[in-house]
Amino acid sequence: MSTKSRLFFTFGLLVASAGAASAGDGQYFWSGNWYLSVGAAGFSAPKFEGSKHNKLQWSPLISVGKQGPGPRFSSRNDNPSFALIESDAFRVGIVGKFVPSRDSSDGRELRGLKKVKWGLEAGGFAEAYPTDWLRARVEVRQGIRAHSGIVADAAVDAFTDITPELRLSGGPRMTLASNDYFDTYYGVNARESAASGLSRYSPGGGVKSVGAGGALTWKPSENWTTSTFIEYTRLTGPAADSSLVRERGDRNQLLVGVSASYKFNFTMN
Repeated sequence: MSTKSRLFFTFGLLVASAGAASAGDGQYFWSGNWYLSVGAAGFSAPKFEGSKHNKLQWSPLISVGKQGPGPRFSSRNDNPSFALIESDAFRVGIVGKFVPSRDSSDGRELRGLKKVKWGLEAGGFAEAYPTDWLRARVEVRQGIRAHSGIVADAAVDAFTDITPELRLSGGPRMTLASNDYFDTYYGVNARESAASGLSRYSPGGGVKSVGAGGALTWKPSENWTTSTFIEYTRLTGPAADSSLVRERGDRNQLLVGVSASYKFNFTMN
C-alpha cells in the first residue's frame, strides 16, 4: 500500500464463500485455476481532493481471482467488487473501497482542520451492457471509520478494440454524497475556522462532482497489461461551495498516469 495514495486491491472471491463446496463435485471453493496480477501505477493527481496543486504519486496494482471469462470491460475507477448475480447483459454484487487518511501533511492548506482517519466504504454495485461496446456502472457505498456518509459513483464507458491488443475507452462520471461525507472532507466548524483561517462552512448533501475519463490499454502479451489514463473532475454543489475549495483550492481536478501489471497463473487443488 502506498502512503496517502489509492489502493487497488481486488479479490475475485470473497471470504464469505470460504468453506463452501462446489455443488455436486465435492471440491472446495478454492479448487481450480487462479491468477495473481501484480503491478504499479504512477500518476500526477491533486495532493488532496479539492487541492489546486498536483503531485506525483504511485499505487500498487494487485488483483487475485479465479480464471474465467469475467466482465467484458473493467475500468481503473471500478472498486474491488464481487458479482453475486451475473449474465451477459448485467452484473450485480458487493463492492468495497479503501479510504486513505488525510491531514496537514497532505498540504499546508489543511492546517487547522481535523485529521480524517483512514477507513473503508462498503456497499453494492450494478452494471449493465446495453450494447456490445457500452457499459454503465453504479456503486453505492457506506463509509466506515473515515466518515459515516453515503457515496454513490456513476459512470458510463464506451470501449472499442483498435487492434486485438489495443483498447480505447472513456466516458462521463458523476459522484453524489450525503451531508455526513461532505462534513468530514469539506466542512469547517468554528474551531477549525479559528485555527485555519478558513470561513465557517456547514454543507448539506448533493452532487459532489461531474467529469469524464479515458484510457488506452495495451496487452502486448497474454500476461502483460499496460495503460495510459486521464481523468478530469469538476467539483460541484457542497464540495465546490466549501471554503476549503473556494479560498485555497480548485474546483477543477486532473489526474494523468500510466500503469503496468503482469498476471501469474496457478492451480489450487
